[in-house]
Amino acid sequence: MNPQDLLVPLYRLAHGRTGDKGNRSNISVIAWHPALWPLLLEQLTPEAVAAHFAHRQPTRVQRFALPKLRALNFVLDDVLDGGVNDALNLDAHGKALSFWLLDMPVRVPPALRAHLAGGP
Repeated sequence: MNPQDLLVPLYRLAHGRTGDKGNRSNISVIAWHPALWPLLLEQLTPEAVAAHFAHRQPTRVQRFALPKLRALNFVLDDVLDGGVNDALNLDAHGKALSFWLLDMPVRVPPALRAHLAGGP
């Protein structure tokens, strides 16, 4: 890591969409600017996302890249406490998990700071 890099939450680089089915959450992350796409590819690995969701104990995290959309789609298995209808958790929907992912810290080099949402 370059000491000049800024550590920011993912929502400064991207926005998200989500869905859920049963005990599976589907979270898409879409870059705000084309210049930020390579950072998403580099840092949002299935392993990094699984580590970020360790408290939910996913049994599998898959990543699907959609380069023309500058988006990544993550499928997280067994993270919704059995599913929306089965969970005792008050908010087992995948939407809540997308906000957790968008809070994940990401390193941004100085040259790309101007492309972050919310200003440099």
